[in-house]
Amino acid sequence: MSAPRVPNLAMDEELKRKLLFTLLALVIYRVGAHIAAPGVNVTALADFIRNSAAAGFFGLYDALGGGLSRATIFALGIMPYISASIIFQLAGGVAPSIGKMQKDEEGKKKITQWTRYLTVFISLSQAYTFALFTESIPGAVPTPGFWSRLIMVVTLTTGAIFVMWLGEQITERGIGNGMSLLITFSILERLWPGTLHLVQFIKGGVVTPLGAVLFLGILVGVVAAVVAMTIAARRIPIQIPRKVMGRGRVREGTKTFIPIRLITAGVMPIIFAQTIIIVPGTLASFTKNPILTEIAGFFSPGNLPYDLTFALLILVFSYFYTSIIFNSVDLAENLKKQGAFIPGVKPGASTADYIDQVLARVTLPGGLFLAFVALIPILVSKGVHVPSQFGGTSVLIVVGVLLDTIAQVEQHRTLRKYDGFMKTGRVKFRGRQQRYM
Repeated sequence: MSAPRVPNLAMDEELKRKLLFTLLALVIYRVGAHIAAPGVNVTALADFIRNSAAAGFFGLYDALGGGLSRATIFALGIMPYISASIIFQLAGGVAPSIGKMQKDEEGKKKITQWTRYLTVFISLSQAYTFALFTESIPGAVPTPGFWSRLIMVVTLTTGAIFVMWLGEQITERGIGNGMSLLITFSILERLWPGTLHLVQFIKGGVVTPLGAVLFLGILVGVVAAVVAMTIAARRIPIQIPRKVMGRGRVREGTKTFIPIRLITAGVMPIIFAQTIIIVPGTLASFTKNPILTEIAGFFSPGNLPYDLTFALLILVFSYFYTSIIFNSVDLAENLKKQGAFIPGVKPGASTADYIDQVLARVTLPGGLFLAFVALIPILVSKGVHVPSQFGGTSVLIVVGVLLDTIAQVEQHRTLRKYDGFMKTGRVKFRGRQQRYM
């Protein structure tokens, strides 16, 4: 009996080039995220933000890799592009013309071009707002005025456009979704500083060793749960009947399924909820309004009103965003055109209603899990007194993107193996004449 064959784990040259290009682009992005914009006192800016009610807003930007609290040349990061993409994605569910364009290849190209233009506009407006904000901080801008604002706007807008271009290059020439990889690499970069801070807290007696071990154990458990829930899906069985194709060809009936993921909306409900819940604190920081300041103090992380409101917003946006990105009517029509059907359900409107019912039932546990993942780092940090460098948003993004990247690498390897088989394989057919390929 022969020994089992060891799988070939070597990478082909094309995959190596893709991975090296992706790594180089990510390094360039992180280097730029540590270069401060000209004419800004970074220390004064960071100290003011750290002690202001707008810390949550800047923390969200920093978590997505921009470095806004440090006024880097890539301060806006990928957020303008994400905002523009979300706007057109939501518009596709509201405006039928845009929704139709999203299904057509030429329409997709046009929407991509519009998304780039909108990204430039959003970058300009955000850069100008940030320039005004930095001038309002004592000592943050040594020479405030028109030229300092112009330099800030040009620097941040150019940085945002370059980040958008870099993400598109990774998608085309590298591995995986470039925009998602930029965010993931930014989050993973904070792993080492977070570990050093934890060690310092243990040495200083701020955190007990037992508390640190408990915190790390819960973090590992949360990551494992996120992996399981990201992969989990409800399978709707589909029956494709036997069909005569013509010229004696017959397509045999097959059984398949439609996977409905438990977390169909991904991380977007948490981002939407965070964006809304930090509005009072951000407005209070900019306007100095005492009423808004009191509301911001009421909705501080770790307090019961904040936790309940945050969880409710995540659940609401889970249903909202899922209804936007998942069109059950189109899915039912496509099944009907193919002659496929769900056993026990009539094709057409009944199929769409059935899919909506399944989607509504699946979204509830998925939304509750998203709320749990978003709140557990806050509650654990408060309970064991360990400042957490990673929120639920970061964990979901990292897990989802890494799983998708691994899948793309495996897909590339499978295609290469198939191409090599087709070029070098010799398949012998039995019959009167022996033919070789």
